[in-house]
Amino acid sequence: MDFTFKNKYTFEDLLRVMEILRSENGCLWDRAQDHKSIRQSFIEETYEVCEAIDTEDTDLLKEELGDVLFQVVFHAQIEKERGVFEIDDVIDGICKKMIYRHPHVFGNVEVSETDEILNNWDDLKMTEKHQESVTDTLNSVARTLPSLIRAQKIQKKAAKSGFEWADVKDAIQKVHEELDEVERAMDGDGDISEEIGDLLFATAKVARFAEVDAERALELTCEKFIRRFSYVESKAEEQGRPLSEMSLDEMTALWNEGKTNA
Repeated sequence: MDFTFKNKYTFEDLLRVMEILRSENGCLWDRAQDHKSIRQSFIEETYEVCEAIDTEDTDLLKEELGDVLFQVVFHAQIEKERGVFEIDDVIDGICKKMIYRHPHVFGNVEVSETDEILNNWDDLKMTEKHQESVTDTLNSVARTLPSLIRAQKIQKKAAKSGFEWADVKDAIQKVHEELDEVERAMDGDGDISEEIGDLLFATAKVARFAEVDAERALELTCEKFIRRFSYVESKAEEQGRPLSEMSLDEMTALWNEGKTNA
């Protein structure tokens, strides 16, 4: 194997490691992979970066960024073997994109606030992607995004065309309307899945008015639910009773007690 072991490796070394892993004498597993087979790994590694950011763990962040970078190099190596593109083309593309979309830095465009920068970014992106309508911009939002994130991005793009409630009260009223439709669907009048989707979309709109990241808000609520449920379970254990033997009213009482303790 043509490889030099070092105390400190570089990006070029990473590319070489990837080439070796995918080579005839490399790793059987790595050689067998394609874009689709490692797609889920890319998603998981990205979320692990997010967790390191949330926990403010810089050592973990360094490690997880390396895992994401490895995924980028992995996909690029697959295409290099096919003769389509390689990592230098990826780097070239992102550099050109950043220079093009920052004319206030690399060109002569003058801006005075961040809103102007973001508007210019969107306009330049539309030109670059040959998007001729607002619908084109909505369709450009990745379908693989978590749905709450996608909903808010779609709503934001639609709002730029003027398609937006005048006040948050209108958005809240829409939530009430959608909730009524969910209740009717539960009684057999309507598609329950569709109506729940409409309710979630309307709720995401309220979150946008409040400048709240809906995905992050739900994530925090999930963590809060786990903390409070853990409180209920631990209190049940103290009483020597499994949850399966407790009534809903008893568990709810512990839950409400846990609101001030968990």
